[in-house]
Amino acid sequence: MLRRWRLAILTATCGALIAAVKIGDDSPWGAAFVLVIFLGLAFVVSPQLFPRAESAAEALTDGRPVVYWRPGCPFCVRLRARLGPDADRVHWVDIWRDPEGAAAVRAITGGDETVPTVVIGGEGFVNPDPSWIRDRIATVS
Repeated sequence: MLRRWRLAILTATCGALIAAVKIGDDSPWGAAFVLVIFLGLAFVVSPQLFPRAESAAEALTDGRPVVYWRPGCPFCVRLRARLGPDADRVHWVDIWRDPEGAAAVRAITGGDETVPTVVIGGEGFVNPDPSWIRDRIATVS
């Protein structure tokens, strides 16, 4: 569980330390600015940015596309952001939380845990273009 939050905690801690130094330098507004920026970054790399993670078994039940992801992955964040409201139309499987999901990704990628890996209609795609995925979601749903 901590592994999923490690990058977010590290980012928030760095922001707090830099803000403390700025306060020591009599720059409270600079400290507040730095802290807000780092807390925003911590949110972006946290699991909270993504819809509720499902298990691989749950995700494969209704034929909707499945996105395998992990916290802290910049390519997963890009995909999530670019899908916007359409992100709720796919299943999200956190490979650090679900061993079955990690195994599915390794099977698709030839042994690596490269994410995001998207499965649409039984076919896997590694780090596809978000606009391409959005187009496929429209045709599948």
